Amino acid sequence: MTQTIANKQHPIGSGFTASTTTDEVLAGIDLSGKNVIVTGGHVGLGLEATRALAGAGARVTVGSRDPGRAAAALAGVDGVRVGRLDLLDPASIDAFAESFLDAGLPLHILLNNAGIMGGPLIRDARGYESQFATNHLGHFQLTLRLLPALRAAHGARVVNTTSGATRIADIRWDDPNFTAGGYDGQLAYAQSKTANVLFAVELDRRWAGDGIRGFAAHPGIIVGTQLGNSMPADQVRAMQVATGLVDEAGRPVIDPDRGKKTPQQGAATIVFGAVSPLLADIGGVYLRDCDVSPLDETVDLNAQGADLIRSQNVVPHSIDPESARRLWELSERLLGQRGSGASRLVMAS
Repeated sequence: MTQTIANKQHPIGSGFTASTTTDEVLAGIDLSGKNVIVTGGHVGLGLEATRALAGAGARVTVGSRDPGRAAAALAGVDGVRVGRLDLLDPASIDAFAESFLDAGLPLHILLNNAGIMGGPLIRDARGYESQFATNHLGHFQLTLRLLPALRAAHGARVVNTTSGATRIADIRWDDPNFTAGGYDGQLAYAQSKTANVLFAVELDRRWAGDGIRGFAAHPGIIVGTQLGNSMPADQVRAMQVATGLVDEAGRPVIDPDRGKKTPQQGAATIVFGAVSPLLADIGGVYLRDCDVSPLDETVDLNAQGADLIRSQNVVPHSIDPESARRLWELSERLLGQRGSGASRLVMAS
């Protein structure tokens, strides 16, 4: 990893804390005339980001697999429209992007926020592992398709929602889709979240000259976001208990300084990446607690349970510039091999 990249990963003294909320980040910021896309902007952290950005005057387009459900969740939030977007379906991604481009609007903020976590091995119609395909490849394709609108903004930001799970997995360069067996849902999720960070690093290197800056935002750990809906309920509960996210009665434990946050606190770092003037001359970094994260070089790839959230600072493999370039090229190759069929999920044995 070059020293330049490592030097970028240090706090800038934002004045915010782990307890900061979206409304506090947006205080005094007027987003009138700004166009925003939020994937998964109708549930969990996405819903809170959508509400906050629209409340500051932005025109927000929410991408959802179920537009009807999304519209119901967003009822009463002014300045929001919904479009169908299935991140596992290349044709759906293209159609969503084309719809936005056809409107001729500049895109000032793209929040690549939607995601899935855990569960059994599922493959899409291309044979790609569903977490890598949804959390990374789908957003990669969407971002590339929206490049003309991002350029037209003459100052745009792309924020990828990542996770502290990046610390337990690098990219499985020889087998990112687990075709050789040995599937581990937790490692697959962690790989996809590492990909979110590497994507932001390389996007910023390639597109900063066009006024487009890339960020990866770790929101903390928030109970009730529906991120783990693909996992059995008892497995989710066991994980929450093991990591101290809920008490004996099943109530969320809120402890922001240890990464356990409310949706308003968690989405704050995503919104900080999207709008903060403090980041005007910065890009390609991992954000945590509404600031740039320091670099943590003590990586435990075997962390489990409570140890998994011991430290949520960025780790070297997730910001390595050579890995970032390599992932971009791999992603282009994988998209180049895509078929034209509609989304189809296949439960792997």
